[in-house]
Amino acid sequence: MSTKAYMALFALAISAFAIGTTEFVIVGLLPTVAHDLNIPVTKAGTLISGYAIALAIGTPIITALTGRIPKKGFLLILMTLFTIGNALSAISPSYEILMLSRVITAITHGVFFAIAAVVATNLVPEDKRGTAISIMFTGLTVATIVGVPLGTYVGQHLGWRTTFIVVATLGIIGLISNILAVSKVKNQSHPPTFRDIGELIKNRRILLALFMTALGFGGTFAIFTYLTPILENISGYSSGSISLLLLIYGIAVAIGNLFGGKMANEHPVKALRWIFLVQSIVLLLQIWLLPSKSLSILSILLLGLLAFTMSPGVQAYIVTLSEKLVPSAKDIASALNISAFNIGIAIGSTLGGLTVKHLTYLDTAWVGSIMAASSCLIAVISYQLDKKLFQRSN
Repeated sequence: MSTKAYMALFALAISAFAIGTTEFVIVGLLPTVAHDLNIPVTKAGTLISGYAIALAIGTPIITALTGRIPKKGFLLILMTLFTIGNALSAISPSYEILMLSRVITAITHGVFFAIAAVVATNLVPEDKRGTAISIMFTGLTVATIVGVPLGTYVGQHLGWRTTFIVVATLGIIGLISNILAVSKVKNQSHPPTFRDIGELIKNRRILLALFMTALGFGGTFAIFTYLTPILENISGYSSGSISLLLLIYGIAVAIGNLFGGKMANEHPVKALRWIFLVQSIVLLLQIWLLPSKSLSILSILLLGLLAFTMSPGVQAYIVTLSEKLVPSAKDIASALNISAFNIGIAIGSTLGGLTVKHLTYLDTAWVGSIMAASSCLIAVISYQLDKKLFQRSN
């Protein structure tokens, strides 16, 4: 991989860091936001769910509408809108304006990752696609390690509006980085359209891949959503230790993401069979590991390593698969997969919540394990089908 490609991927990762920070930092600022805007915390919580819904619905639609815009120019437009959205968040006088700003940033978030994934794969040889996407996604994983804790700290001590000013500044840095480092990428000869969305959704192979993403990512969030109360109530850690434990988790996430990218270089779904199998086993093991305070450190490391390992693989796979099945819709396929990530988060968190409500915290482990095992089965089926598909195309 050339130095020029590495610089471009690093620029995309800087933008991903800013975007990842703005998505998750609101979690730690909800009480402060609710108090300042004089709304219930439950209403403030819709700033999170509203973000996810806007991202899931808006990403493929906006990608279809903007298919003719040159990709580098579009990335710059998206980072500009992202910066404006966060600046609007910082000065929002009401809940309604703050929600509007969150919707703007959510849509730019989803479309940026969809287009950036395609740009990343165009920067490198075909056998380096997984690594390229994992480098881009590193910005998102570093955001969970550094950006969110720092953003929360700033918001708690200097006010939540200051946090969004900082994120808007990060957006400007990302914009400048993309201007300087990302080269122009040739547009597809047939830009995507709304019809392509229908073609993708009707294609069983594409649907299988999207289900694989949603179930695999959701399996992690079934237990991760409740990791803090599990560590406090089951493992026996004090609340003051949680930040350090989550830092360890975040470092493991970053390592797992890069490792997953290397595994996905040759044939993404071939590697995903093993990734999802190991993920399923690791999630199930939490039933026995987490009740032990000493072994729970191992739990955190294993959960972190497997949390994002599948991300580069599923994103590279959906791009490769759409090139074979619906070539004109590669951008939209990438966008739909970003939506599938967030749908998976919603499904996993919801199932985890129902499990905690009717069973116990530890039962979220086997629920997540079943979801990951389902993704493993889909990966096995997809790999067998790919043998026929790629033989025909060759």
